[in-house]
Amino acid sequence: MNSLNDMRIAHLIEHPFAIPVLTRWFMDEWSPWYGPEGPGDAKRDLEECSRDDALPICLIALSGNKTVLGTGTLKAKSVGSKRSDGPWMSALLVSKDHRGKGIGTALIAAIEKEAQRLGFNSVYCSTNTAENTLQLRGWKADGTAETLRGPVPVYRLKLT
Repeated sequence: MNSLNDMRIAHLIEHPFAIPVLTRWFMDEWSPWYGPEGPGDAKRDLEECSRDDALPICLIALSGNKTVLGTGTLKAKSVGSKRSDGPWMSALLVSKDHRGKGIGTALIAAIEKEAQRLGFNSVYCSTNTAENTLQLRGWKADGTAETLRGPVPVYRLKLT
């Protein structure tokens, strides 16, 4: 992929072939939760996010030849949801081979639009990897949340 012009963002429900790829990514990236010893089920979670009309909704970034480049989800609950109502942007992940090309930023923008389309006034995210991108997009720090890997910052974006 030479540019973002080759990429499109779509709902996972439109491209179920991406579920096995994303399942492997989730297991590798979030092994404390989705790994062999973890309580999570990546395939089941992705299947539950395969919709376009209500939460949870998974979006994927695809190249022109339909290579999965990244993903992100809009969910009612996520890490930190005990402290604030959602929706929550979560499971934001870009293929290691395609990081630093703006795919994550494009996914964040698409998730923000999904939240607006569904009528939400704000959206939250708990992360310690996308902080700079969120801040550049106008997200504001809104406390911290505990994860299996320790505390992470929570961000909020007002949509209205």
